[in-house]
Amino acid sequence: MAGEQTDGGALGSVQAWLSRAAAAVTGSRVHVPDYDPGRHGRLVGPPALGDREEVERYWLNAPFAYASLTYDDETDEHRYEVVEPSLDDVEIDLLARLFRDIRDPLLYREDVAEDSGEALREELRQRLEEYGVDVPTESFYRLYYYLYRSFLGYGKLDPIMGDPGVEDVSCDGPDLPVFVYHEDYTDVETNVAFDPDELDDFVIHLAQRSGRHVSVSDPVVSTTLPDGSRIELALGEEVTPRGSAFTIRKYADEPFTPIDLLEYGTYDVSMLAFLWLAIENNKSLIFAGGTAAGKTTSMNAVSMFVPRKSKVISIEDTREITLPHDNWIQSVTREGFEGGRGEIGMYELLQAALRQRPEYLLVGEIRTEQDVALAFFQAMATGHTAYTTVHSESVRGVINRLENEPLGVPTQMLKELDIISIQRQVMLGDERVRRNDSITELLARGDAEDISVNDVFEWDPRTDSYNEAFESEVLQEIADDRGWSARRLDREFERRKEVLRHLIRNDVTWYEDVARTIHAFIDDQERVLEALRADDRSPSELEVG
Repeated sequence: MAGEQTDGGALGSVQAWLSRAAAAVTGSRVHVPDYDPGRHGRLVGPPALGDREEVERYWLNAPFAYASLTYDDETDEHRYEVVEPSLDDVEIDLLARLFRDIRDPLLYREDVAEDSGEALREELRQRLEEYGVDVPTESFYRLYYYLYRSFLGYGKLDPIMGDPGVEDVSCDGPDLPVFVYHEDYTDVETNVAFDPDELDDFVIHLAQRSGRHVSVSDPVVSTTLPDGSRIELALGEEVTPRGSAFTIRKYADEPFTPIDLLEYGTYDVSMLAFLWLAIENNKSLIFAGGTAAGKTTSMNAVSMFVPRKSKVISIEDTREITLPHDNWIQSVTREGFEGGRGEIGMYELLQAALRQRPEYLLVGEIRTEQDVALAFFQAMATGHTAYTTVHSESVRGVINRLENEPLGVPTQMLKELDIISIQRQVMLGDERVRRNDSITELLARGDAEDISVNDVFEWDPRTDSYNEAFESEVLQEIADDRGWSARRLDREFERRKEVLRHLIRNDVTWYEDVARTIHAFIDDQERVLEALRADDRSPSELEVG
């Protein structure tokens, strides 16, 4: 962190000067106006580009820090530069003293929980008043920034954590650049790095912030930050020979919607209209794919098609699912205390959920626990609509993984599953994108020993488009159950496509607006279609009944 290391002699002289100044100005009042970029000097300067070309710049934490994305022609690589305020020698030494003097008083202030930023600002003002130091406004806010990011943020990683374009942050060891996965530039090296002691302290800090303990005897921790971000921590050189390391998968404040999936090309309108009808009519799905394929993101997004009043229960190891439903119980596993007492796993949560009679059941992921897999499929067999994710990159791979050890789900139970959606992360030219590779129905019913499949949609990588077979047994079952004619089924399908097209055409992407429109349509199709066709009502006016 800028300003934390300082020369002992310089610090001593500054402290002596501060003591003399404090004695001379005891009782003086430090006035701190709100920062005004029009009246005060800039807090942060231009980036040091060198021979690199800047291709994009945007604020991470205005007016303190911004990201500068640069490109090097020779290496054909982008770089992510975090640009923060520079401190002069006096500010560096002053900051070192403030770190020591503010930490404890800030912990015991009663108003920190109400407005942590204002409490820190007041604590800083009081300390400067005690020192008898009247610094320029720009200097005050530069000091405030570094104190805030250390005490209330994520240290030198704080600006990156505030970037909505960054999905993952990883540090592979000390004195190595931190890498980020950026939605526009994929894997990019940053100008942020940790020295060995600093990295050890940071890993311990992340564990503590998550309510967990990490140590040499227990060096690996997988947990969730208070904001919902998933973290994997490794302390020391016990399991990571290069030293401490961490990976953070950031939690999106605004979860993806079906419209986001359309805009990113992950699905097309027909595929989402198909899933809408399937989900609304209680068909069970598995979302499968490799690591970082976006399985949970897609499952979360299309769960917006669950009717608004349906009772939903979600079960996860780490909090990722976010739904717009009021009748939703979110449950997360808990590790046991010392000796394993008090552990609450996926199976216990699943059993508890079934006793609460949910109509829809969302399980974050089925991994290797047989009891969880069996309970999940038993839930479907007893009339619950269920969704989950599985690591596998093909339909046959999903079936084989479920049927074989360690999961061992009997074939007869697998027949309760209706749809498997396969998602992949692929390269299109120089761009890494997520595409739904196929949506496949499981056709086996009755006493058949084998499960046959029907690909309803397939992605064509040559044209980056989706081929539609559309001989759908799932939709025919829905029509039969609802007493719909073939014409009525086509009309229901086309109407859902019309709603989705309207939302994307009119750039309706805000989570609440998308949810409000979908749920209003489910409640009253005619009224919503009339309003959308007339273009005279915004989504915020489409109140659900």
